[in-house]
Amino acid sequence: MTAPLSCVVDASVAVKLYLAEPLASEARALFDLLADRTNRFHVPDLFYAECANILWKQVQWHGVLPDQVASHFADLTALPLQRTPVFDLAADALAIAMTYGVTAYDACYVALARREQVALITADDKLVKRLTGTGESVLWLGNWQPPAARAGA
Repeated sequence: MTAPLSCVVDASVAVKLYLAEPLASEARALFDLLADRTNRFHVPDLFYAECANILWKQVQWHGVLPDQVASHFADLTALPLQRTPVFDLAADALAIAMTYGVTAYDACYVALARREQVALITADDKLVKRLTGTGESVLWLGNWQPPAARAGA
């Protein structure tokens, strides 16, 4: 039996559940773990606005139908994610943003990962590169392995 997974996930990972993009299968494998209610995925409440913006871009730039993205967004909001108000993270996020030269939005996810003492899983390779060697626990989705794969390693 594997230990429960607790992590922070960002919008770049979650939207891959609904978009035909690289790492979509990894995102689905990660989110499939939510079927086990002992696994905890944490998000700042900013996550929902970021997902909505990414889906809006799909309508504006890629011709995806509004009803389709509305359905995807409804599915995202139904996921059993542990939400934290950005208000509770903003001061730490500002300090992180200034220290590492990342956006305050991205820093909210880092601040939440610090607070929960878990890894941030992201598909944002620029964020991962920016934080490599800083001591922050950030994992690129392409390097994440499902529990069965880790157990066999």
